[in-house]
Amino acid sequence: MKKVFKILFFIALGAAVIWTFSYLFKKSQPQEKVYAEVEATIGTIQKKTVITGQINPRDEVAIKPQVSGIISQIYKEAGEMVKKDEVIATVKIIPDVANLTASESQVRIAKLNLDNVEKMYERQKSLKDKGLIASEEYEKSLLEYEQAKENYNNALDQLNIVKEGISKNASEYTNTSIKSTIDGMILDVPVKVGNSVINSNTFNDGTTIATVADMRDMIFVGKMDETEVGRISEGMPMKITIGAMNDKTFDAELEYIAPKGTSENGAVFFQMKARMIIPDDITLRAGYSANGEIIIEQAVDAVTVPESCIIYSNDSTFVYKNDMKTPVKTGLSDGINIVITEGLDAGDKIRGNEIFQ
Repeated sequence: MKKVFKILFFIALGAAVIWTFSYLFKKSQPQEKVYAEVEATIGTIQKKTVITGQINPRDEVAIKPQVSGIISQIYKEAGEMVKKDEVIATVKIIPDVANLTASESQVRIAKLNLDNVEKMYERQKSLKDKGLIASEEYEKSLLEYEQAKENYNNALDQLNIVKEGISKNASEYTNTSIKSTIDGMILDVPVKVGNSVINSNTFNDGTTIATVADMRDMIFVGKMDETEVGRISEGMPMKITIGAMNDKTFDAELEYIAPKGTSENGAVFFQMKARMIIPDDITLRAGYSANGEIIIEQAVDAVTVPESCIIYSNDSTFVYKNDMKTPVKTGLSDGINIVITEGLDAGDKIRGNEIFQ
């Protein structure tokens, strides 16, 4: 029995050795390589650059008060539409003590002068009625009386402006009402009722009551690297993609390239702006992050092949056509496909990548 097991063992060992040698022999034999066949086609190759930036209104107007005081009423909120000259808020004036005292003094002086001139006018009028003075004397007295009344009313108006910021003779031009200077949407109202505000002057920009912008006139603002800015020009079309709107794409037109660049982390960037074309049913918000895509160079209706089919040798390029090494001249590439300017026609079959079995 043991002899039978020995025989079977040596038979199995011999079979294993024979199979191993057979397998290694087959592996050592050169195998024929199989390549995919690729057809040259007519297509369009585009080289693009992507610019990161933001969506902003073309013009944002900061509405500031004409007088200093305290916010007494706010009639609008951020997000509301507003017309030109529509009141956004009102300011209650806190009068300056020195100006108030001076204005009250001017009123008293004007009243004393008016009372005096009025007595003289009544006297001249009585003499005129009796025919004791000439008309010229009476008219002169009347003129002085009218001037005194006007001076008194002006003094009262000045006092009212100092105290309330409102002139009775021109109440529609009051500077305590903060009005919008343009039609648009209110982007922000950074003040609240009770806040102190100051008007714009030589020493201060003034307190911003609200920011208003026309949200139908939006632009894309971004920065482009100096290596690419020389290849673009105003008027070139762009595609703007806004991630916050499910990657919605808008058409745009490049309208501004900064004449001077700014250095950031060792690189020079140039600001650029593009006018966006917004459909009527779309509402954009200021400050959206966006990407701008602009075509720097393109080849239309050109013979193209996958760039992986190209063989580079020194300064020459080749493809395998009918198993023959054929020289070609290449053009624009987008990293996947490349333009063939000479050496191939549309429909020609060339060798592609190797097929591993």
